[in-house]
Amino acid sequence: MDLAVPEYAYMFGFLQADGHLARGTGRKGRLSVEISARDIELLRSFQELTPYYSSVTERTRSTNFSDIHTSAIWTLCSLDARTKIYELGLPYGRKSRSIAPPDIRFSRRDYLRGLIDADGSVGYTSKGVPFVALTSASSAIAFCLRDYARDVTRAERILNRSTRDGVYNVLYTMEVAQRLAADLYYPNCLALGRKRAAAESLATWGRPPGMRSAHTRRRWTEDEDRILLSLSSSTAAAEVLGRTNQSCDLRLWRLRTGQVPTPTDR
Repeated sequence: MDLAVPEYAYMFGFLQADGHLARGTGRKGRLSVEISARDIELLRSFQELTPYYSSVTERTRSTNFSDIHTSAIWTLCSLDARTKIYELGLPYGRKSRSIAPPDIRFSRRDYLRGLIDADGSVGYTSKGVPFVALTSASSAIAFCLRDYARDVTRAERILNRSTRDGVYNVLYTMEVAQRLAADLYYPNCLALGRKRAAAESLATWGRPPGMRSAHTRRRWTEDEDRILLSLSSSTAAAEVLGRTNQSCDLRLWRLRTGQVPTPTDR
């Protein structure tokens, strides 16, 4: 399972988010993934990628959301395969906060697409605005997507856990979502068919007449940081730098608290 290979990177990202690794007695145990039966072809792709025996089955049961729900389950029992998956970073049992990107070379965009297919959303909001979103309890996962999206789209995001359930909700909308979706869901990539179709549909969106243009965040330079620190006043710096008081005040606080490096530390 070479994670530099796009299909394996995607598969591992999906497994980290939606897979379950369980121990049994002795050498027994299993890796399983259960998703809606409408997405069964993805599990068949996982089956083809895996050089060990595995099974894909279906079951119908009642859930909290539906009286009748049919799901598809991929099950893999090989100890060798489970050991490899575990070593790459899929823990046994509960995993929501502990998972993290692999610490070896891997295809980031394919890995992130796997996470989004499993635990994220792609499409249009109720107001018809394109969006790409990922919900995760893992700080490492949330910041991995943030950093990658920044590299692709230059859009900055400040991430914090929600006060209600303690998870990160990483959200991109409008033109930023279009650019990110186009990068993640490239032609012929391994993905959930319905999410690939949703991502492709974002390209047709255009900003309605009269809608305010998207704001492009202005990055701080080392020279600006030096001026801000020398003036030691957000009000004075705002006038000199042509920025808002709020922006200067926040930047000054981050410099003083070490959240961003000072010019002499870079």
